[in-house]
Amino acid sequence: MPKLLLVDDEESLRLALKAHLRKQGWDVVAVGSAEEALTAMARDPVEFLVTDVRMPGRSGLELVQEVRKQHPNVVVIVMSAYGSHEDALQAIQLGATDYLTKPFAPADLAFTLRKVQEREVLVRQNRELRAAVAKDHRFDGIVARSEAMRGLFATIARVANFKTTVLITGETGVGKELVARSIHKRSPRAAKSFVAVNCGAIPENLIESELFGHKKGAFTDANADKRGLFEEAQDGTLFLDEITDLPLALQVKLLRVLQEGSFRRLGETHDRQAEVRIVAASARDLGQEVKAGRFREDLYFRLNVVSVTIPPLRQRKEDVGLLVDHFVQRFNERLGTRIEGVDPHAMRLLQDYPWPGNVRELEHAIERAMVLSEGSILRGSDLDPRIREPVDPIAAELEKGNYSIKQTTRIIEEILIRRALDKTKGNRTRAAELLEISHRALLYKIKEFGIA
Repeated sequence: MPKLLLVDDEESLRLALKAHLRKQGWDVVAVGSAEEALTAMARDPVEFLVTDVRMPGRSGLELVQEVRKQHPNVVVIVMSAYGSHEDALQAIQLGATDYLTKPFAPADLAFTLRKVQEREVLVRQNRELRAAVAKDHRFDGIVARSEAMRGLFATIARVANFKTTVLITGETGVGKELVARSIHKRSPRAAKSFVAVNCGAIPENLIESELFGHKKGAFTDANADKRGLFEEAQDGTLFLDEITDLPLALQVKLLRVLQEGSFRRLGETHDRQAEVRIVAASARDLGQEVKAGRFREDLYFRLNVVSVTIPPLRQRKEDVGLLVDHFVQRFNERLGTRIEGVDPHAMRLLQDYPWPGNVRELEHAIERAMVLSEGSILRGSDLDPRIREPVDPIAAELEKGNYSIKQTTRIIEEILIRRALDKTKGNRTRAAELLEISHRALLYKIKEFGIA
């Protein structure tokens, strides 16, 4: 039996509505003020709230606002004797599902509740279905279904059980730390610490102390002995993000740890053992950094025992819709919003945008849209203007400072292949003819770019 809280300061109407709704099978609690309503809900949770707008003390709109914060899953319907469109609009903006204008018959409220209840059942079923689909495409918190990412998952599963050093490469925002955590979680070290450090976020004069620790008196501000991150990660995994930002002098010391399995705290004269698995990551090409003299070649070979490359989001567009559903569900729980999905036009915009900031940028874009949206469906108008406007992908790469002819050529190839497949409605033979390449070459490129 659905539980409903009815709030109205007019006693005769309150009792009449309560009596009628009980006959319709509702478990109704009726109170006369917003304060009483909040007390009642704290004591005994309800599924539905029906409240008047104009009441002594707190108004119905203030009640809606408070309920959305404290009880985000409660369905709210607002009643107003004034027929004010402003009140109704504000109620919807605050999170109400529907409204009724007084005077109305008790049967009108019962009909509205039944309609809303049916809609909530559909929403819940849709949410559960999306969650079930998403569950099939989750890998230790990484959401993807593209062939490229499935290959990545298989690599993670294979290397996790070994102590082998892993180098993760990929653009900013693709989820390198998530992959590192997955490797740790699936390894025999899972019960021990996973310690992550961004090598570019620590001042150069402090990073040695952060990594290896120091002895009291080793330098001016060393007032006590300090454990370093290698000791914090003992028997576990140390994730060195943006490894290319590590100063050359520290690269030598890291190489020694990898070769000999030992290190020294600053100011100490004896070695300490480092039983730690190293997973490193970089958004830059380490090979190019070696050629430029900014990264030691011997350390590069030590780190690059197993290399894992995470493809950018623009090369796996089939993951975008899945990620959007994932972020909508996450932010509904975190923000107390009730967004049910994304309309087709908005989804096309999200699919077409090149996402230079990758998954992280998509996550922020969905959070922004959900905060600003005035409805239950995200529309194109809710998205950031840069997503709504056509973007030149080559210009986007140049804006990021990427002048690589090789990478730019890949982007052009992918754009042409996608457009040829769109034009031929997926006919690969005709698409290959338009592209003036062999059918076999097209199949290879489709697999390489992860095109569904």
